Amino acid sequence: MCCFGKSWMLPAILAAAATVLVGSHSPRLDEYKSGIVWPEPPVVQPGDATTPPSDAIVLFDGKDLSAFENGDKWLIENGYAQVRNGGITSKQAFGDCQLHLEFATPSKVVGDGQGRGNSGVYLMGKYEVQILDSYNNPTYFDGQCAAIYKQQPPTVNACRAPGEWQTYDIIFEAPRFDAAGKLTKPAYLTVIHNGVVVQNHFELPGGTSWDQPPHYEPHVEKLPLHIQDHGNPMRFRNIWIRENIQPLVGKKPE
Repeated sequence: MCCFGKSWMLPAILAAAATVLVGSHSPRLDEYKSGIVWPEPPVVQPGDATTPPSDAIVLFDGKDLSAFENGDKWLIENGYAQVRNGGITSKQAFGDCQLHLEFATPSKVVGDGQGRGNSGVYLMGKYEVQILDSYNNPTYFDGQCAAIYKQQPPTVNACRAPGEWQTYDIIFEAPRFDAAGKLTKPAYLTVIHNGVVVQNHFELPGGTSWDQPPHYEPHVEKLPLHIQDHGNPMRFRNIWIRENIQPLVGKKPE
């Protein structure tokens, strides 16, 4: 028998329904407001798979690498740049940022481990997110693709096959030092590899040196970005960076 056939249950059902309505939509409740006066968030066109956001600084759009020192040494064709004759370093310095870049490891597999499709992107020239062909290519875990080099493996291996284009979206918070050179805030890295979060706000214990334990050395708040030449013909395209990543600051009520 339907429950509505039992008249003694009807008041309880109506009361429960009223509680739900009061708790979620009732105009009798006062809406919470923080009272904080916020600045208006700026309008940004988000772009798409081939177009960067409207507030991005474009470092490579497929035409030239004039935004980089040594950029004239790399081969540019078909909208991508191929590594040769040394790494490249951005002419502009950056600190906190969102970095997007796309890369492809060589389609012809040569070598293994760290000798296969090796490169790296160095935030501030000091903090490396490893680039490597880690598709069916075992190596030490904190040195595989999307690792924070010698510090933290990726949570998963999201690599595509050799020759296929891959994406990095990296959110970086630069470290801070006081006037005496003492660390006041460590660096943090979030890495999204091919749409998959593989590093989630990882706290760096220092720089990512290959030959010594991580440690911090005082430096300024902005330094150039570096992309490594490790002897493999890596390809890159669609490199852009955004500096506007810090939270808005509002005025709290007095």
